[in-house]
Amino acid sequence: MAGPAPVFAPPNAPPLSGVAMGLAAFALALSNFVVVLDITIANVSVPHISGSLAVSPSQGTWVITSYAVAEAICVPLTGWLASRFGAVRVFILALIGFGLFSLLCGLSRSLEALIAFRVMQGLCGAPMMPMSQTLLLRIFPPQKASAAVGLWAMTTVVAPIAGPILGGLISDNLSWHWIFFINLPIVAICATAAYRLLRRYETPTEQKPIDFVGLGLLVVWVGALQIMLDKGREEDWFSSSLICTRLRKSVWACRRERR
Repeated sequence: MAGPAPVFAPPNAPPLSGVAMGLAAFALALSNFVVVLDITIANVSVPHISGSLAVSPSQGTWVITSYAVAEAICVPLTGWLASRFGAVRVFILALIGFGLFSLLCGLSRSLEALIAFRVMQGLCGAPMMPMSQTLLLRIFPPQKASAAVGLWAMTTVVAPIAGPILGGLISDNLSWHWIFFINLPIVAICATAAYRLLRRYETPTEQKPIDFVGLGLLVVWVGALQIMLDKGREEDWFSSSLICTRLRKSVWACRRERR
């Protein structure tokens, strides 16, 4: 799940009001909803995906794990991305990328391609969660900040509940491909609204250096930990060589970060 929204300097543009604020808030809340929805919508579709791609159900669960791992890795990087490229720019590009890789996921004809596109979908979706919260607080007046946070929290809570329901209905009545295709009209609506209404709230950028060692250790530590948590029950936790190998990598990366 997303952490606290990054804090930036106050915007020069005043908060929105009336219909404009309602449309912008709807677009931001809906974008956060669809990103969180994709964490769980594929859960009940794994049997359909596995059967369609001729793989075992245990292999099919990597469709879920790959998305969760990519999100877990990219969420901590959101603050750096926003300060380096601008919050609105990062949000819109992430939204477009999320839609593009949703399309490619739906068009996949092999498990390897689907997992690769799910990773990219997770990397694009991760910045959208904290950025949507940040931008909601920007477009609402200060006295309505609690309403903005409540709206964001509501979509974050409801989406994981709606995911399995929608995933089951779509997979049974249409095809598992449509659990990804339904993202496309939502992304188109949200991206159009964000581009037209939120550009004035772009944040200042600064040239921050990249800590490649820290970034590599972050990827190893968060990725290994997330894989352990996602695959632990299926692999019998610490009786599995896969889990123990990932755990050792995670501990090693944690020690290097502390140094």
